[in-house]
Amino acid sequence: MAASDRLLTRAESLLARLETLLPGGADPGDWSAIAYLWRRRYGRGRLEPVRHPHRLLPDDLLGIERQVARLDANTRQFVAGAPANNALLWGSRGTGKSSLIKALLNAHADAGLRLVEVDKYELLDLPDILALLQGRPERFVLYCDDLSFEAEDPSYKALKALLDGSVSVPPDNVLIYATSNRRHLLPEFFSENLDTKVVDDEIHHGEAVEEKVSLSDRFGLWISFHPFDQTHYLAIVRHWLGRLGAPLEPWPEIEAEALRWALARGSRSGRTAHQYARDRAGRQALAGG
Repeated sequence: MAASDRLLTRAESLLARLETLLPGGADPGDWSAIAYLWRRRYGRGRLEPVRHPHRLLPDDLLGIERQVARLDANTRQFVAGAPANNALLWGSRGTGKSSLIKALLNAHADAGLRLVEVDKYELLDLPDILALLQGRPERFVLYCDDLSFEAEDPSYKALKALLDGSVSVPPDNVLIYATSNRRHLLPEFFSENLDTKVVDDEIHHGEAVEEKVSLSDRFGLWISFHPFDQTHYLAIVRHWLGRLGAPLEPWPEIEAEALRWALARGSRSGRTAHQYARDRAGRQALAGG
Protein backbone atom coordinates (compact mmCIF):
# COMPACT_ATOMS: atom_id res chain seq x y z
CA MET A 1 0.00 0.00 0.00
CA ALA A 2 1.36 3.38 -0.98
CA ALA A 3 2.11 5.96 1.71
CA SER A 4 -0.67 8.18 0.36
CA ASP A 5 -3.20 5.33 0.63
CA ARG A 6 -2.15 4.58 4.21
CA LEU A 7 -2.48 8.26 5.08
CA LEU A 8 -5.98 8.37 3.56
CA THR A 9 -7.06 5.27 5.49
CA ARG A 10 -5.82 6.73 8.77
CA ALA A 11 -7.57 10.03 8.05
CA GLU A 12 -10.89 8.26 7.37
CA SER A 13 -10.52 6.31 10.60
CA LEU A 14 -9.84 9.49 12.55
CA LEU A 15 -12.87 11.24 11.03
CA ALA A 16 -15.09 8.30 11.97
CA ARG A 17 -13.96 8.62 15.59
CA LEU A 18 -14.51 12.38 15.60
CA GLU A 19 -18.07 11.96 14.32
CA THR A 20 -18.98 10.10 17.51
CA LEU A 21 -17.80 13.08 19.57
CA LEU A 22 -19.61 15.78 17.63
CA PRO A 23 -23.23 16.81 18.24
CA GLY A 24 -25.53 15.09 15.83
CA GLY A 25 -28.88 13.49 15.29
CA ALA A 26 -30.37 10.81 17.47
CA ASP A 27 -29.35 7.21 17.10
CA PRO A 28 -32.48 5.20 16.15
CA GLY A 29 -31.33 2.21 18.21
CA ASP A 30 -33.46 -0.95 18.19
CA TRP A 31 -37.17 -1.45 18.80
CA SER A 32 -37.22 -4.87 20.45
CA ALA A 33 -37.95 -3.70 24.03
CA ILE A 34 -41.15 -2.42 25.63
CA ALA A 35 -39.37 0.29 27.66
CA TYR A 36 -36.53 2.68 26.87
CA LEU A 37 -34.38 5.29 28.58
CA TRP A 38 -33.45 8.43 26.68
CA ARG A 39 -29.74 9.08 27.10
CA ARG A 40 -27.38 11.63 25.55
CA ARG A 41 -23.68 10.88 25.23
CA TYR A 42 -21.03 12.79 23.29
CA GLY A 43 -23.70 15.09 21.91
CA ARG A 44 -25.86 12.26 20.52
CA GLY A 45 -29.18 11.11 21.91
CA ARG A 46 -30.31 7.52 21.79
CA LEU A 47 -33.00 5.23 23.14
CA GLU A 48 -31.45 2.62 25.42
CA PRO A 49 -33.62 -0.51 25.70
CA VAL A 50 -34.57 -1.59 29.21
CA ARG A 51 -33.97 -5.32 29.16
CA HIS A 52 -35.50 -6.04 32.57
CA PRO A 53 -38.45 -3.67 33.18
CA HIS A 54 -40.30 -3.68 36.47
CA ARG A 55 -42.99 -6.38 36.23
CA LEU A 56 -45.72 -4.70 38.25
CA LEU A 57 -49.35 -5.34 37.28
CA PRO A 58 -52.48 -3.30 38.07
CA ASP A 59 -53.60 -6.01 40.53
CA ASP A 60 -50.54 -5.16 42.66
CA LEU A 61 -51.82 -1.63 43.25
CA LEU A 62 -54.09 -1.64 46.28
CA GLY A 63 -55.84 1.38 47.70
CA ILE A 64 -55.73 3.39 44.45
CA GLU A 65 -58.43 1.58 42.47
CA ARG A 66 -60.04 4.84 41.35
CA GLN A 67 -56.75 6.17 39.99
CA VAL A 68 -55.96 2.85 38.27
CA ALA A 69 -59.35 2.78 36.55
CA ARG A 70 -59.05 6.38 35.34
CA LEU A 71 -55.58 6.12 33.84
CA ASP A 72 -56.24 2.64 32.47
CA ALA A 73 -59.28 3.96 30.56
CA ASN A 74 -57.18 6.78 29.09
CA THR A 75 -54.42 4.32 28.15
CA ARG A 76 -56.89 1.94 26.48
CA GLN A 77 -58.18 4.84 24.37
CA PHE A 78 -54.63 5.73 23.37
CA VAL A 79 -53.62 2.17 22.47
CA ALA A 80 -56.79 1.78 20.41
CA GLY A 81 -55.93 4.89 18.39
CA ALA A 82 -58.79 6.90 19.91
CA PRO A 83 -58.37 10.41 21.37
CA ALA A 84 -56.64 10.42 24.77
CA ASN A 85 -55.10 12.97 27.11
CA ASN A 86 -51.66 13.67 28.49
CA ALA A 87 -51.79 12.91 32.21
CA LEU A 88 -50.31 14.44 35.36
CA LEU A 89 -50.26 12.15 38.39
CA TRP A 90 -49.64 14.27 41.46
CA GLY A 91 -49.76 13.90 45.22
CA SER A 92 -48.12 12.32 48.25
CA ARG A 93 -44.85 10.45 47.89
CA GLY A 94 -44.90 6.67 47.75
CA THR A 95 -48.59 6.37 46.92
CA GLY A 96 -48.22 4.55 43.60
CA LYS A 97 -47.92 7.24 40.94
CA SER A 98 -44.93 5.82 39.08
CA SER A 99 -45.96 2.24 39.90
CA LEU A 100 -49.26 2.80 38.12
CA ILE A 101 -47.54 3.87 34.90
CA LYS A 102 -45.21 0.85 35.00
CA ALA A 103 -48.12 -1.50 35.69
CA LEU A 104 -50.14 -0.17 32.75
CA LEU A 105 -47.14 -0.61 30.46
CA ASN A 106 -47.05 -4.30 31.33
CA ALA A 107 -50.81 -4.62 31.00
CA HIS A 108 -50.91 -3.13 27.48
CA ALA A 109 -47.48 -4.01 26.04
CA ASP A 110 -48.96 -6.83 23.93
CA ALA A 111 -51.29 -4.28 22.34
CA GLY A 112 -48.34 -2.14 21.23
CA LEU A 113 -47.83 0.20 24.18
CA ARG A 114 -44.22 1.31 24.75
CA LEU A 115 -42.64 3.59 27.32
CA VAL A 116 -39.77 6.08 27.01
CA GLU A 117 -38.47 7.48 30.29
CA VAL A 118 -37.13 11.01 29.91
CA ASP A 119 -35.32 12.81 32.72
CA LYS A 120 -36.45 16.38 33.24
CA TYR A 121 -32.93 17.56 32.37
CA GLU A 122 -33.33 15.95 28.94
CA LEU A 123 -36.64 17.62 28.07
CA LEU A 124 -34.85 20.00 25.74
CA ASP A 125 -34.30 16.92 23.55
CA LEU A 126 -38.03 16.42 23.02
CA PRO A 127 -37.88 17.41 19.31
CA ASP A 128 -35.21 14.74 18.71
CA ILE A 129 -37.23 12.13 20.60
CA LEU A 130 -40.41 12.91 18.68
CA ALA A 131 -38.54 12.69 15.39
CA LEU A 132 -37.55 9.12 16.27
CA LEU A 133 -41.02 8.06 17.37
CA GLN A 134 -43.10 9.70 14.67
CA GLY A 135 -44.42 7.22 12.15
CA ARG A 136 -43.67 4.15 14.28
CA PRO A 137 -46.52 1.60 14.57
CA GLU A 138 -46.16 1.41 18.38
CA ARG A 139 -47.92 3.76 20.83
CA PHE A 140 -45.40 5.59 23.04
CA VAL A 141 -45.85 7.09 26.49
CA LEU A 142 -43.14 9.61 27.36
CA TYR A 143 -42.70 9.09 31.09
CA CYS A 144 -41.34 11.91 33.26
CA ASP A 145 -40.96 10.82 36.87
CA ASP A 146 -40.89 13.16 39.87
CA LEU A 147 -41.31 16.18 37.64
CA SER A 148 -40.81 19.65 39.07
CA PHE A 149 -38.99 22.74 37.92
CA GLU A 150 -37.18 25.64 39.47
CA ALA A 151 -38.36 29.11 38.60
CA GLU A 152 -35.70 29.76 35.94
CA ASP A 153 -35.50 26.21 34.53
CA PRO A 154 -35.66 26.46 30.71
CA SER A 155 -36.65 22.82 30.17
CA TYR A 156 -40.23 23.38 31.33
CA LYS A 157 -40.82 25.57 28.30
CA ALA A 158 -39.95 22.67 25.99
CA LEU A 159 -42.52 20.52 27.78
CA LYS A 160 -45.06 23.32 27.72
CA ALA A 161 -44.67 23.71 23.96
CA LEU A 162 -45.10 19.99 23.34
CA LEU A 163 -48.20 19.73 25.51
CA ASP A 164 -50.06 22.58 23.85
CA GLY A 165 -48.37 25.63 22.50
CA SER A 166 -46.15 24.78 19.56
CA VAL A 167 -47.14 25.53 15.97
CA SER A 168 -46.34 21.89 15.09
CA VAL A 169 -48.70 19.07 16.03
CA PRO A 170 -47.25 16.31 18.27
CA PRO A 171 -47.30 12.81 16.76
CA ASP A 172 -50.58 11.00 17.40
CA ASN A 173 -48.67 7.94 18.66
CA VAL A 174 -47.14 9.84 21.62
CA LEU A 175 -48.58 10.83 25.01
CA ILE A 176 -46.93 12.27 28.10
CA TYR A 177 -47.49 10.77 31.55
CA ALA A 178 -45.76 12.71 34.33
CA THR A 179 -45.62 12.25 38.10
CA SER A 180 -45.01 14.98 40.62
CA ASN A 181 -45.48 15.90 44.25
CA ARG A 182 -46.57 19.34 43.04
CA ARG A 183 -49.81 19.93 41.23
CA HIS A 184 -48.48 23.04 39.50
CA LEU A 185 -44.93 21.68 38.90
CA LEU A 186 -43.27 25.03 39.59
CA PRO A 187 -42.48 26.54 43.02
CA GLU A 188 -45.09 28.97 44.28
CA PHE A 189 -44.24 31.86 46.56
CA PHE A 190 -46.47 33.86 48.87
CA SER A 191 -45.28 37.15 47.39
CA GLU A 192 -46.66 36.17 43.98
CA ASN A 193 -50.18 36.03 45.40
CA LEU A 194 -49.95 39.69 46.38
CA ASP A 195 -50.65 40.55 42.74
CA THR A 196 -54.03 38.78 42.90
CA LYS A 197 -56.95 41.17 42.35
CA VAL A 198 -60.70 40.95 42.78
CA VAL A 199 -62.65 42.41 39.86
CA ASP A 200 -66.46 42.28 40.05
CA ASP A 201 -66.24 39.52 42.69
CA GLU A 202 -63.95 37.46 40.41
CA ILE A 203 -60.43 36.47 41.43
CA HIS A 204 -57.73 37.38 38.90
CA HIS A 205 -54.27 35.97 39.64
CA GLY A 206 -51.10 37.87 38.84
CA GLU A 207 -48.94 37.04 35.84
CA ALA A 208 -46.44 34.96 37.84
CA VAL A 209 -49.15 32.68 39.21
CA GLU A 210 -50.85 32.37 35.82
CA GLU A 211 -47.56 31.33 34.21
CA LYS A 212 -47.05 28.54 36.75
CA VAL A 213 -50.60 27.25 36.57
CA SER A 214 -50.54 27.28 32.77
CA LEU A 215 -48.06 24.38 32.59
CA SER A 216 -50.13 21.90 34.58
CA ASP A 217 -53.26 23.15 32.81
CA ARG A 218 -51.86 21.74 29.58
CA PHE A 219 -52.27 18.21 30.92
CA GLY A 220 -55.76 17.13 29.96
CA LEU A 221 -55.99 14.62 32.81
CA TRP A 222 -55.14 15.27 36.46
CA ILE A 223 -55.11 12.31 38.85
CA SER A 224 -54.52 12.97 42.54
CA PHE A 225 -52.97 10.59 45.08
CA HIS A 226 -53.34 10.89 48.84
CA PRO A 227 -51.79 9.21 51.92
CA PHE A 228 -53.19 5.81 52.89
CA ASP A 229 -55.05 5.17 56.10
CA GLN A 230 -53.95 2.39 58.43
CA THR A 231 -56.35 -0.18 56.96
CA HIS A 232 -55.09 0.32 53.42
CA TYR A 233 -51.47 0.33 54.55
CA LEU A 234 -51.82 -3.01 56.33
CA ALA A 235 -53.68 -4.51 53.37
CA ILE A 236 -50.72 -3.63 51.16
CA VAL A 237 -48.32 -5.18 53.67
CA ARG A 238 -50.36 -8.40 53.58
CA HIS A 239 -50.41 -8.38 49.76
CA TRP A 240 -46.65 -8.04 49.39
CA LEU A 241 -45.84 -10.58 52.08
CA GLY A 242 -48.00 -13.03 50.16
CA ARG A 243 -46.31 -12.17 46.86
CA LEU A 244 -42.89 -12.68 48.48
CA GLY A 245 -43.90 -16.03 49.91
CA ALA A 246 -43.59 -14.96 53.56
CA PRO A 247 -45.89 -16.40 56.28
CA LEU A 248 -48.82 -14.19 57.29
CA GLU A 249 -48.90 -15.47 60.85
CA PRO A 250 -48.76 -14.42 63.58
CA TRP A 251 -50.66 -11.48 62.08
CA PRO A 252 -50.95 -9.38 65.29
CA GLU A 253 -47.15 -9.42 65.56
CA ILE A 254 -46.74 -8.52 61.88
CA GLU A 255 -49.31 -5.74 62.17
CA ALA A 256 -47.61 -4.15 65.17
CA GLU A 257 -44.19 -4.42 63.53
CA ALA A 258 -45.46 -2.94 60.26
CA LEU A 259 -47.01 0.02 62.08
CA ARG A 260 -43.78 0.69 63.96
CA TRP A 261 -41.94 0.58 60.62
CA ALA A 262 -44.32 3.17 59.15
CA LEU A 263 -44.01 5.38 62.23
CA ALA A 264 -40.21 5.33 61.96
CA ARG A 265 -40.41 6.27 58.28
CA GLY A 266 -43.05 8.94 58.86
CA SER A 267 -45.18 7.54 56.04
CA ARG A 268 -48.03 5.05 55.64
CA SER A 269 -47.60 4.59 51.91
CA GLY A 270 -47.53 1.73 49.45
CA ARG A 271 -43.78 2.19 49.11
CA THR A 272 -43.28 1.93 52.87
CA ALA A 273 -45.48 -1.19 53.01
CA HIS A 274 -43.46 -2.83 50.23
CA GLN A 275 -40.17 -1.97 51.93
CA TYR A 276 -41.36 -3.45 55.22
CA ALA A 277 -42.61 -6.62 53.49
CA ARG A 278 -39.23 -7.09 51.80
CA ASP A 279 -37.43 -6.62 55.10
CA ARG A 280 -39.58 -9.14 56.98
CA ALA A 281 -39.57 -11.67 54.14
CA GLY A 282 -35.78 -11.38 53.90
CA ARG A 283 -35.28 -11.84 57.64
CA GLN A 284 -37.54 -14.87 57.69
CA ALA A 285 -35.86 -16.42 54.68
CA LEU A 286 -32.46 -16.01 56.32
CA ALA A 287 -33.66 -17.43 59.62
CA GLY A 288 -35.30 -20.38 57.88
CA GLY A 289 -32.12 -21.08 55.91
